[in-house]
Formats: sequence, structure tokens, C-alpha cells
Amino acid sequence: MDLSLLRGLGRRPRLAAGVAVALVGAVLTTPPTAARAATPTVNVTVNAREGLGTVPGTAYGLNQAVWDGNMNTPASVDLLGKAGVQMMRYPGGSYGDGFHWKTTTVSGGGWVAPGTDFDSFMGTVKAVGAQAILIANYGSGTPQEAADWVKYANVTKGYGVTYWEIGNEIFGNGYYGADWELDYHDSKGPAAYANNLVQYAQAMKAVDPTIKIGAVVTDPGNWPDGVVATGDSAAWNQTVLSIAGPYIDFVIVHYYPNHTTAADVLQQVRLLPGELAQVRQQINRYAGPKGPDIGIAVTETASNYQSDTQVGGLFTADVYFAALENGVFTVDYWDTRNGMGDVSTAPDGSTSYGDGGLLSSGNCNGDGVCEPPLNTPFAPYYALQMLSRVAMPGDTLVRAGSDNGLVSVHAARNADGGLSVEMVNQDPANAYSVHLGYDGWTPSGATPTVYTLGSGYTSIAASKQGTASTQVIPPYSIVTLKLRPSATNPVSITLAAPGSPTASDVTADTARISWQPSTGGDVTRYAVYQQFGTNSVLLGESTSTSFTARNLVPGTAYTLNVLATDQKGYLSMPSKPVTFITGTPRNSTCAVTYDLATGWGSGFVANISVTNTGTTPITGWTLAFSFPATTESVSDSTWNATFAGDGQHVVVTPAGSNTYLAANGGNTVSFGFVGNQTGANPPPASFTLNGTVCTTTYSS
Repeated sequence: MDLSLLRGLGRRPRLAAGVAVALVGAVLTTPPTAARAATPTVNVTVNAREGLGTVPGTAYGLNQAVWDGNMNTPASVDLLGKAGVQMMRYPGGSYGDGFHWKTTTVSGGGWVAPGTDFDSFMGTVKAVGAQAILIANYGSGTPQEAADWVKYANVTKGYGVTYWEIGNEIFGNGYYGADWELDYHDSKGPAAYANNLVQYAQAMKAVDPTIKIGAVVTDPGNWPDGVVATGDSAAWNQTVLSIAGPYIDFVIVHYYPNHTTAADVLQQVRLLPGELAQVRQQINRYAGPKGPDIGIAVTETASNYQSDTQVGGLFTADVYFAALENGVFTVDYWDTRNGMGDVSTAPDGSTSYGDGGLLSSGNCNGDGVCEPPLNTPFAPYYALQMLSRVAMPGDTLVRAGSDNGLVSVHAARNADGGLSVEMVNQDPANAYSVHLGYDGWTPSGATPTVYTLGSGYTSIAASKQGTASTQVIPPYSIVTLKLRPSATNPVSITLAAPGSPTASDVTADTARISWQPSTGGDVTRYAVYQQFGTNSVLLGESTSTSFTARNLVPGTAYTLNVLATDQKGYLSMPSKPVTFITGTPRNSTCAVTYDLATGWGSGFVANISVTNTGTTPITGWTLAFSFPATTESVSDSTWNATFAGDGQHVVVTPAGSNTYLAANGGNTVSFGFVGNQTGANPPPASFTLNGTVCTTTYSS
């Protein structure tokens, strides 16, 4: 069957507004001075003390779809094994809400290719050495059907499937207008989904209590996130998490960037960390005591624009690590094969066949234009393969960055003591001379091994070239630098990273940080570092397994790492990061309530109320606050006050009739605005009234 007819299934619309590695034996010399002078320079910083978490064994995933008749062939097993795939999602996007596993059929008559039944899929999963993540049929199934699937998979067959999603993109069932997701339930709102999800979770965990259940949530900055439908009291995420939080183990997000050009697609990856941070805040706020333990999975992603070209390759190399660095435990590419679509020309001059798969489906269109032969890898395949050159399960991701917005950087401290740096050059026209600097890690003077995936490459090239501090990266390329430590590297080779840091007793200006002790040697003390971009500042030290941070700034987000120090003063691997937001004073002389009333993906409505709780009346007031994200701002639509903005910083003054604030809470002044957003829109963490930090509460 021509898979172009099925192209896009599993993706949600945006409604807002055999692979060989070539080894080059020779050591490449540094380019001549004149050539270097003509090459733009980029500065890269890698901070080995700023840990972003370890790579899980489920990190590098992809989607399999039951319309793909080549899903379980020996060629698939070979190619996916060589790509380092660790997780496979089944039965394929929106098909998940129509798929009946016992009969291998889809409600509504969707095409299912022969040989794509569940057991055959699991045979491929096991042959590749991956894990499965399954979509339990919510749209046209029942809790009992899902529980029977758990029993068959884990009791009868012993497959040991841990991860189970309840439905796919259920918010696309027509409740908010757009209707692409099958859902036969009479009630289709977030409360109905959450309550039904609880029934699924209870029935499935009664069969196997060790499984993990995932709930569908919306991605901040993308429709329908923030929408409060008529008759509802809250948006999708707040409603679902508040009801189902105690019963779930992870949430699922799908990330497809809005786009008009290839450059736009690639730049939008920088928005993902903020969106994931907002999802985490929502989980912690609404899901109850279990919130901090609920994971995040990105179970579909792709550039969704010229995906079968280097555009898709660059996006893939960047988005996987952007997600993993921000607490995601699996990123699953959409999808393995997807079929031919619209033909176009990419910025590097290559042909896009409009195919969203990692591998070619070997289709031809009505104009006689044909894709490469079946199973020919597209650029995202090699980008996925490159991920394992950078970091394997158990390796520690660390902070890295560049001073050029067209060059994204990711880095990992490897279990063998080495350091890997991946650089993604989004510029289709220019190579860059890269100057690399390192903090908390010293590279050796040996010529490093460099892996390169350039535009048009049909394999990853390996060479010995440049130095640890100077490299040249080609246009539109993915370059991974493999480094070894120097003999004087100030890093302990025996001490393990301190375990599981947590923040407790967080107030407006203090927080208690606790962690599990480091093992593998004699620890003299622990160092607590605060992250500032690619810089880190020593916040304090402790000889025990806790530390109280003092003199913190109210309403401020902090991200910390803990490192153990041995008798030589050498530091261990960094702990995973711990992030918290300081509160506002409980006994201030002013109080502010911030109400995020509704949203629609590209904008939102916020209402603010201010009360003078002090003993002195105020005539004439100034309220100031800052948006946490660069992706939100105040529009020209405001009411009952005058707003002035300078980037993220906003100053509000009276409109004329509401200048007076009586003492002791004698009156309240209320006003609001329509906000613009191009990504996440987390609420301001603090407000000041005439310079005084106010007690802040949030009504939604």
C-alpha cells in the first residue's frame, strides 16, 4: 500500500494563530592561516561540573506503525540495531486509539499490514535489544481490554513491557474543536479522560503492579494548551493531573515545531527546555505528593518539515539531547517508515520527498519522482545513530553552549572517563572555526577522534583531526568530538556522583538540599554548585549529606548540583540537577494574586489582583514583575491599569481611578492583560509593590 495515504497519522495539527562508519586514518592538519581567517569563529564552553542527569536505557526511541509491512523484517532488525534504538512505540500514533491487539484490527477500518501483530512486533523489539512502550486503546477500547493486554504481554508471554500510555492525542477528539483522534466516549473533556484513565490504571496494575502508566498532556505554547472550554473550570493539564496524578507514573508530550522555513524549524528546538520546565511545574503543582516522581516522555517528535533531509537530521541531533537534558526519559522519533509526500528542495540543495520516516519506503509519486530504494536511511537515521557516539546509558549529560545561535552544543561525561561534545551547525552556507573551553575538566593534548555527519553524507565519517580546543565544523553538519582526560585532570576516577538530591523546606530565602552519599572512596566534603548558563558558582560546602542555602532571592528559580570531593581535592561526577523556586514572604505588607484565566497556544489571558496588607495606606502605586520565559510578553490589550514592558520585565501603574490602596486589606485593585507567547508561559514567580516583595498566590 502507498504509505503516503497514511502520512501524518499520529501527528497533531498546529492550530495556534546497513550503515558503516568510515575511518580516515590520517591525522588532519589545521587549516592554513588565511583559510582560518576567512572562517567565522564560534566560542563553545563545556562545564563538566553542571550535571543535567544520566542517560537512561530508554533514551533513544522511535515509533513503529502497523501500516508498515516492513516493520518486522530482518532488514529492520539490522538497521534499528545499528542505530542504537532503545525504545519502540506501538501500534503507531493515532492508530493507538483504534487498535485492538487481540485481533490486530483498527476501529473504523484503518489499514493494518500483514505481519505487524503484537507478537511479531515484540520479536523485533527483543531482537534489537530495545524496550517497548505501548498505547492502550482509549478511544475505542476498554479498561478490561487493556488489562487483558497487560496479562498477555507480561504474564502469559513474559515480555516484561513496563511502559503503557493511555491513549494517544485524546485532546484532539473534537472537544476543543479540532477532531482527528478517535474517541467513542460520550463525554470527551479532560475530566472524563482523567476519570476513565484512573479506571484503566487500576485495572492494568491489578494484573501487573510493576507497570508504569502514562497520561496524555498538552505541550505548553501549542494548542490546545491553556484552553478552558465552556463549562470547565481549568485547562487540560491541570484537570488531568489533579484527578489522575496519584495513579500515573509518567506523562506523554508530543513535540512538533511550528514552521514556515527550515531555519525556523531548527531554531525552535531552543524553546523545548522552557516548555518541558513548565510541564514539570504543572506536574509538581497539580499531581499531588507523587508529582516529583512522575516522569516525562516525548513519545513523538520530528522536524515535520523536510524531515528526510539534513534539516531533519540536524533537528534530530538537537532535539533528543535538548529533551534528555531537561528530564525526559525517552524521546521517540516519528516514525520508522512513513511514505512519500510533497517533493521540495532543502536549503542545502538536496531533494525532500516529504517522507517523515527514518528509512525510505521506496515510493514513487504520480509525476514519476521516486524515493531512494526501500530501507535507504535518511539523514535523521544517521543523526539517531550519532547519539550513541555522544552518550550511552549511564553517561552523564553536562552543560554546554555556544555564542552563536546557529551552533547548538551538547556534551556528556562518559563512563570510561572521557568527554564527548556534539556540535550542530544549522548554517547551510558557512563552516565555523570553533574554539572550545572547558570548566571542571582538562582534556589531554592528543588529537581527538571526530565523527562527522555532513550534508549529503551516507554514513558517519570518523577521523583524527584538530585539537581539543580548536575544530572546524562544516556547513549543515553534526560533529561529535571524543576527548580523553589529561594526566592532571581534576576529576576523581573512583568517587560516584552523590545520589538523588532533593530540595525541602523551601522558603522565600532559604532551601535545604539533601542527597545520598557518594561511594567509591573517601569523601572529605560535598560541594554545592549553582548553575548560571554554562557558568557555575560554588554556593557552599558540607561535610554531611545536606546543606542549607541561605540569602536566596525570593521568587527565583535555582538549579543546583552536588559533587563529592576526595582527599586530593578532586571532584566526583556531578549529581543530577535539583531545581526549585523560592517562594515569596508569608508576612509581606502586600499581597498579589495571579490568575491565568485561559489560553490558546499563542496567547493567554491573565488577571492580577493587588492588596495592601500593611498598616499605611498607599496613594499611587507601582507593581513590577518579570516573566520567567523570553517567550511571553504583554500585548497591547490591557485593562484597568497602564502596562509598560522592557522584554521580560513589566511595570504596572494605576489607570487613574484605582490609585488608592487602603491599609489592612481595605480594598483590592484588579486589572489584567492579554499575553503573547511563542512557547512556554510560566507565571511570574514574584511581584513587588513600590519595591516591596509581595506574598504571591496563584488561583489557577
